[in-house]
Amino acid sequence: MKLLHTADLHLGRHFLGNSLANDHAAVLAQILKAVDVHQPDAVIIAGDIFDRAAAPETAVGQFNDFLNELSACERTAIVLIAGNHDSGERIEAMSMLANAERTLVRGVLKAEEPALLLRDEAGPVAISGLPFAYEYAARDCFGDKQIKAPADVVRAQITAARSRVPKGARWVVVAHTFVDGGDASDSERPLTRAIGGIETVPWQVFDGAHYVALGHLHRPQSVGRAHVRYAGAPLAFGFDEAGQEKSMTLVDLRPDGRVELEVIPFHPLRNVRTLTGHLDDLLGSDVAGTEDFIQVVLTDEHRRIDPIKRLWERFPNVCDVRYAGLETKSADGSFTVTPDRLERPSELVGAFLDYVRGRSPSDEEARLIAEELGQATTINEDAA
Repeated sequence: MKLLHTADLHLGRHFLGNSLANDHAAVLAQILKAVDVHQPDAVIIAGDIFDRAAAPETAVGQFNDFLNELSACERTAIVLIAGNHDSGERIEAMSMLANAERTLVRGVLKAEEPALLLRDEAGPVAISGLPFAYEYAARDCFGDKQIKAPADVVRAQITAARSRVPKGARWVVVAHTFVDGGDASDSERPLTRAIGGIETVPWQVFDGAHYVALGHLHRPQSVGRAHVRYAGAPLAFGFDEAGQEKSMTLVDLRPDGRVELEVIPFHPLRNVRTLTGHLDDLLGSDVAGTEDFIQVVLTDEHRRIDPIKRLWERFPNVCDVRYAGLETKSADGSFTVTPDRLERPSELVGAFLDYVRGRSPSDEEARLIAEELGQATTINEDAA
């Protein structure tokens, strides 16, 4: 049985103020093309369909159009769950429009999690959808006051779902959570509202499942075992994701329960990149892909006047400009002034310059610093 797994569409999202509507349209078209080419038995979208609970009408319309086209593929079932960015009620409402025999939509928690049953020549495959839920909602749903962390939520869901899996069936679990050991990105929202709470879930929670289709982490990756997998987001949503190859995962679920995974790359309209160099060199470069979302790290020794305006003429989607020296910081990103440093002001100024621009004062700069500090000391003594 073939399954096409994707997640974290985040429809309606902007990239630093730039609309991603056309970028999303392109990746939705690529999913439909993959369905046409590979003819999967099911398409799985593991949460965060929309970027926020109150999704804009344009994003809802975009997804409805996509679902209509996907529903026309009669051999392909559809599996959707809510993620932490979604309105669970909105996702759940989609189940009323669906063909129950070939669609599984889970937006809100259920004390009993009925599975979608599909069949191939090797027998039944049960697909359980576990929507994202906060701890308080799970306590109410399962009547268990001991649910205090995301791992407890998933354990309760898995226990409920496992009881509905027919004996001998291969089991696929769809969940939106942070599995321990996963590589996170800056653009992901925390999954717990408990202050200082542990939001990760052990991969062993999913023992017994033959494939675990995960959403939440934006980089494609397997965690713990090859069959416990994040498809990742189809688009990069931050500069820390620059260079990641975004993809969907085609899963071949074999008769014995083993899986073979094939990565199908997405081809975004606009990539996310970081360019580093002197301002004049970047302006005169022949770098391709000028429509990409770009972060510029300038290596100029001195600050330039309003460099972003000049960069926009060459790269219209420059979203962020910073200087390389500003990246040289202490472990917590701060500059610390200690009492002993206050007693040695020239050393303090030198350390601050190193912090700001990434290099210590030259001999000439050190001389000027000492000279200015000497004058300031004289003025203060006269004033006293």
